[in-house]
Amino acid sequence: MARTAEKVRSLVREDPEMATILEDLLDHDGELQWQDVSGDVSSGQWGRLLEKDILVEGDEGFRFADPEGVEDGLAPDDGGDDDSPENTSWSTYDKLAGVGAVGAMIGYSYSPIRNGIGNSIDMLLGPLDAMLPFYVVILVLAVLTGLYSTLLQANLTDMDKMSEYQERAQALQDKMSAAKERGDEAEVERLREEQMEAFGDQAGMLKEQFRPMVWIMLLTIPVFLWMYWKLGTGRVPTEELNMTLPLMGNVDLQNGQVLVFPAWIVWYMVCSFSFSNVIRKALNIQTSPT
Repeated sequence: MARTAEKVRSLVREDPEMATILEDLLDHDGELQWQDVSGDVSSGQWGRLLEKDILVEGDEGFRFADPEGVEDGLAPDDGGDDDSPENTSWSTYDKLAGVGAVGAMIGYSYSPIRNGIGNSIDMLLGPLDAMLPFYVVILVLAVLTGLYSTLLQANLTDMDKMSEYQERAQALQDKMSAAKERGDEAEVERLREEQMEAFGDQAGMLKEQFRPMVWIMLLTIPVFLWMYWKLGTGRVPTEELNMTLPLMGNVDLQNGQVLVFPAWIVWYMVCSFSFSNVIRKALNIQTSPT
């Protein structure tokens, strides 16, 4: 119903006469025949109803695919259209998480924040660090961050809405290709205007995708700062700094580099990416729309 209502609103925005036309057609008894309504509905308007799948073929004519959805789309707009991209917004907690993540990022270049976060996180991770070599601690943290990152993406991203945005974009692209093939310049121009209006969908997709990212960053950046703080302040025993990386051989976690990245970050990334894929498959979690 939500898809039909949005199609109806889109048609009415393009052509206000569509509201009256749809109301009259809804009052019509039985299936609709073009010859019965041609005096009130232009061929272009009739074609738009068919193109949008608002009218579909019946046994002897045409009928509404979703009459209730059409009525919902014609109802006065009270600003509560939750399916529109403009209403895809963050909650207050999401915004606070974003502010917290940005504040934590400043710690990479501002030592008081880095030291404060490092000391605070050390109270939680200190016992783990005391039991395990530092490169194993990095592996454990990579697994934990990969787990909660996957869960946050799965639970904070509206996959149905993301899929709907992608379907709209693909449908527009298909219609544009078909119009170009048959040389319908008027339809191509109209579809271009519709694509411009659909840029709001792209903004909605970005909001949906970035929402879990701020929570992931809020939890992950302090972990990174702790590792950076431990290595930068010489709190890791020398014997725990050397390890062997695949294809790279023996490296020093504190001073070594792989390409342009510090060795400890490369080790974390290898572990995180690997275990994140395993976690997604093991828990059968979908993190992208279908």
